[in-house]
Amino acid sequence: MTRSSQTCRGRVTWRRNYSFYRDEVKSLRAVVNPDISKIRNIGIMAHIDAGKTTTTERMLYFSGYTRALGDVDDGDTVTDYMAQERERGITIQSAAVTFDWKDHRINLIDTPGHVDFTLEVERALRVLDGAVAVFDASAGVEAQTMTVWRQAEKHKIPCVCFLNKMDKPAASLRYSIDSIKTKLKANPILLQIPIGSGKSFTGLVDLITRQKMTWQGSSLTYDGPAFETSGLQPSDDPDVLQAVSEARATLIEQVADLDDDFAELLLGEYSENFDAVPAGKLQEALRKVTLARKGVPVLCGSSLKNKGVQPLLDAITAYLPAPNERNHDLVRWYKDDLCALAFKVVHDKQRGPLVFVRIYSGSMKAQSAVYNINRNGTERMSRLLLPFADQHIEIPSLSAGNIALTVGLKQTVTGDTIVSSKASAAAAVRRAQNEAESKSSSQRESSSLALAGVEVPEPVFFCSIEPPTLAKQADLEDALNCLQREDPSLKVRTDLDSGQVRTL
Repeated sequence: MTRSSQTCRGRVTWRRNYSFYRDEVKSLRAVVNPDISKIRNIGIMAHIDAGKTTTTERMLYFSGYTRALGDVDDGDTVTDYMAQERERGITIQSAAVTFDWKDHRINLIDTPGHVDFTLEVERALRVLDGAVAVFDASAGVEAQTMTVWRQAEKHKIPCVCFLNKMDKPAASLRYSIDSIKTKLKANPILLQIPIGSGKSFTGLVDLITRQKMTWQGSSLTYDGPAFETSGLQPSDDPDVLQAVSEARATLIEQVADLDDDFAELLLGEYSENFDAVPAGKLQEALRKVTLARKGVPVLCGSSLKNKGVQPLLDAITAYLPAPNERNHDLVRWYKDDLCALAFKVVHDKQRGPLVFVRIYSGSMKAQSAVYNINRNGTERMSRLLLPFADQHIEIPSLSAGNIALTVGLKQTVTGDTIVSSKASAAAAVRRAQNEAESKSSSQRESSSLALAGVEVPEPVFFCSIEPPTLAKQADLEDALNCLQREDPSLKVRTDLDSGQVRTL
């Protein structure tokens, strides 16, 4: 028995050797298409330096997809792979990574926190189903937090909040909760309370299950894959027991106010003791509340100190929606045919343009032709890849609900809708017209079979550029064309009087 428990807690459970893939990446089930109900497409969004990239790095490590913990200050994180990002210690462009957590597939996009790169957040949120908002627990809601929160609200994306940096001396759970209420006008639902504060922050108490989670070790050398879980005991700190009792009562009251079915359950079976409601029933009601965007689950931890990230991953799979739980009206006309949205283009020197697509229906296969509705043309896709930051794993096909990376689409740009064929688009038109005849309110929807693209903000500054010699004019034009495909907010105009090229 003792040896078994030691094996479960040992690092061998988290650091396996998958030598048949690239050294840094484990991708055990990358070629398997999971059930759509087990997929979570999420984004990590926050203000500058709240800990988005560090949190992403810990998720990859604890799920077994990297063998070593990367650090932003050291410039060796997975998602910040550009030279400029590693030099400055910031995220400039959003990066997609795919990994498995328990029996779920998580497609995660780490977004920038600087206002200069708002477009990267916008086009990521356009194709995601849920988001994790990361907060510095010592600062609460900051300026860019409000910007990215408004973007998530615009796309009606359910969110989970993560109060990071609970180990900082100035960290305050109460202040952070109050700032979410007042500045974001949200309804935070606290699911955990910390054990200790500042440097003495050692663990969490899950208010739903009343389980205490304790991470041993406080130094940066502790990588945190193993933690002790135990139920609360009468011998525990009386202050902690009192705080848990009050916080859990508040949690049950909040959920009951937001979900009528749960309120009826409380008043019926558990009228004599609300606290006796099973954890499963409370979690089920909380999921309904989160998906309806009536409340926002709040968790806490310290990503840098490797504490609280595993419960956050559990919360992502428990409370954020699967792709089939999000309503996309237009997609129903395509039924089982392919319908996907291109949301980002990256230029690769060897492979050419790489197009990121979110698949909404049907499946996408390598070595197949696809029809671009916006460009009214057919292109051939040579390869299909599973994104993992700047490393990609080639796969033969990918099903609805996933995010893929395609090679060979030369004309496709951000915001284009891709379907399997022109005949498929025509069939969708007929279905839309038939529905419009029976429902006059559908007339507006049936006017276009293209998915809503990405809203591009207006440029805020411009500059003039010119090649060093006339011989370099063609190279400059090619470079600008590539940049415009990658960044839709970049506008290029030629001044007729001076002949200079102006970029906006």
